[in-house]
Amino acid sequence: MKKFIIAACAAVLALFIWNAAYYHLGIYVDLKPEKKATTFMKTDETTIYMEKNGQYVPFEIRGVNLGVGIPGEWATDFAIDKETYLRWFEEIQDLGANTIRVYTILHDDFYNAFYEYNQGREEPLYLLQGVWVSDYILYSHSDAFDDEFLQTLLNDCRTMVDVIHGNRNLSLSYGNKGNGSYRKDISQWVIGYILGVEWEDSTVTYTNQNCEDKKSFSGEYLYTTEDASPFEAMLCQVGDKIIEYESERYKEQRLVAFANWPTTDPFKYPVVTTAYRQKMACVDVEHIKSTDSFLSGMFASYHVYSYFPDYLEIMRESEQYTDEEIEESMGAEGKAFWEYRISLLNAPRIEEYLTDADYYDSYGRFNTYAAYLRALNRYHTIPVVISEYGVTTGRGMAQIDRNTNRNQGHMTEQEQGQALIDCYKDIMAAGSAGSCVFTWQDEWFKRTWNTMHAVDLDNTPYWSDYQTNEQYFGLLTFDPGDEKSICYVDGDISEWTKEDLVIESGDMELSAKYDEKFVYFLLKKENLDQENDTLYIPIDTTPKTGSTYCENYDVSFENASDFLMVIHGKDDSRLLVQERYEVLMSIYGNEYYAMNPYYKENRIEADSPLFKPIYLALTVSDILPAVDPTLPVGEKYETGKLRYGNANPEAEDFDSLADFIFSGDYVEIRLPWQLLNFSNPSEMMVHDDYYEKYGIENLHIEEMYVGAGSSDNTEYRIHMASLPLEGWGKKVTAHERLKRSYYMLQEYWNTLE
Repeated sequence: MKKFIIAACAAVLALFIWNAAYYHLGIYVDLKPEKKATTFMKTDETTIYMEKNGQYVPFEIRGVNLGVGIPGEWATDFAIDKETYLRWFEEIQDLGANTIRVYTILHDDFYNAFYEYNQGREEPLYLLQGVWVSDYILYSHSDAFDDEFLQTLLNDCRTMVDVIHGNRNLSLSYGNKGNGSYRKDISQWVIGYILGVEWEDSTVTYTNQNCEDKKSFSGEYLYTTEDASPFEAMLCQVGDKIIEYESERYKEQRLVAFANWPTTDPFKYPVVTTAYRQKMACVDVEHIKSTDSFLSGMFASYHVYSYFPDYLEIMRESEQYTDEEIEESMGAEGKAFWEYRISLLNAPRIEEYLTDADYYDSYGRFNTYAAYLRALNRYHTIPVVISEYGVTTGRGMAQIDRNTNRNQGHMTEQEQGQALIDCYKDIMAAGSAGSCVFTWQDEWFKRTWNTMHAVDLDNTPYWSDYQTNEQYFGLLTFDPGDEKSICYVDGDISEWTKEDLVIESGDMELSAKYDEKFVYFLLKKENLDQENDTLYIPIDTTPKTGSTYCENYDVSFENASDFLMVIHGKDDSRLLVQERYEVLMSIYGNEYYAMNPYYKENRIEADSPLFKPIYLALTVSDILPAVDPTLPVGEKYETGKLRYGNANPEAEDFDSLADFIFSGDYVEIRLPWQLLNFSNPSEMMVHDDYYEKYGIENLHIEEMYVGAGSSDNTEYRIHMASLPLEGWGKKVTAHERLKRSYYMLQEYWNTLE
């Protein structure tokens, strides 16, 4: 019996060791070393091919990027279940897409669902699998040859290959990359890998300067040319090793690409563009070549948006300036510095790949996006795939496409749909081999450069911030409420009840309620003249500041208010902020007002009677800096201006950006939380006094005061009453809805061959 127990324990131990070695460490024995690797994907100079019925036929990657965020969860929580993935896969394929692109190793539910969905399908979905590099390492002190960078990337590549072949176990502790037991072999539907991320130019530059002795790599499958940089040599090594591992262990190969974007594109630009965008680094996959042993081939992968960074717009604008004018603006030393930086780039000038005719698209529009895509395709000797493109339906906006109005934000769902169609046309007309829309679903946890200072970044998944455009790139959105929202601003007031009433004052009533995305108001005025009456809604959120008088409109309030909503017809309504509480001044005072608001002589009184328009930053510099350094430099837009329209998704005239609508004696309004300086409404946190805290800190409130008045009766103070506020914490409600853009793109794609 003792021998049996020992033998059983030994067997269990051996099984445990084998399991750990095989599924956790990726250790294997090649039982068929003589077997040659095969592939079902190939490329030539411009085209990607897929093997079907024994023949290689052209294959256009028509894809959708897929994230892992859902309301109430961080991306690293891997909270999407198998049933959701199966539903999404069907909707994605119904859209007309043939490919899903993911950025990193996901949890096993994704791969299990992908395997189940494709079983028995004559036309399956295909996968572009990515390998992520963490933000921490990109912004750290390390160069790309540091073990924490390179060895981690190599290990992650091996792990990723094992995952798609169904031979791995991972836990969440593994660098937040994947979780679960991967036992489904989905490799037959994986067309290729996109390795890396949008590279930081500082990382590329630091690597190239710090590792000058590592400019070359020669492997069995990939090698560098004599023009390669150290960073490109690192990429070559990573690509070669992933091909080697999959060829030897699984006897398969597939397409390989390295992530890239305009910030590190293979071109150099004139001095103004270079200085304005600080274009200091290039990553050129033309410096990486393949041997005959690599059967599949490479493609060039780029994330390219129409609005950022628009190098060509700046380049064309700067052509109007003479060298003398540029030198006068930049200074002789500044101009010389940037010319020196340009000389360090081992890259061709982009002008070599463009003609004047390239700047005009099929509509006859001046279109720098189309021109840039043409330059990329002309330069490369391998197929080009635009693996990210898109626009966002967020209310907030961060960049403007001046030529085609495909902006980063403040676009309706219908405008998003048309923009995606137009971008797709530009991409394919330029000769690209494929593209992937960014992205499938909206993600509440995302942040944007021009609003991230204003929100609590530790709690973004728990509310829908309509001012942060980055959260709304999806074709699928999440509206608050389990099945429907508590309110739709559409003129139908049947959803409002007596329990929502906050205050009655003379001939006016004000009701209010809220959810994870908006504060809603219903204002009633007897015999309302929608075109000529001016309606006032003062809002007092913080006890620290505010004014009982607005000198702009000569109107007074009972409470020291921080905001004043002014409804005056369909085209001249807005939310104003008391100037002490203006967030743009607190963060960008120098850039937009040519003053530091925290200097004693510039400090604004806590009860200042001036109420100002609310702006969002668009740029914080100009193409040619002003000669007078005291002048403010920067572009902004009025995000507090209210838009009239029907905000009900079921309405024929649905306007996803609508803020208010009239209905007889009523006006129905919705305001996004951040517009009222809420940093985290899930816990009812607002901005504290900027001048007391010297910046943005959070302040918890349990109520805000609101009131209602009109231009008929400004001789008295507007009465105000308490609206109790109770956060919802992490208990988020949301339901899915396909945007209008989904159906527009679906109709277009399904008309194509």
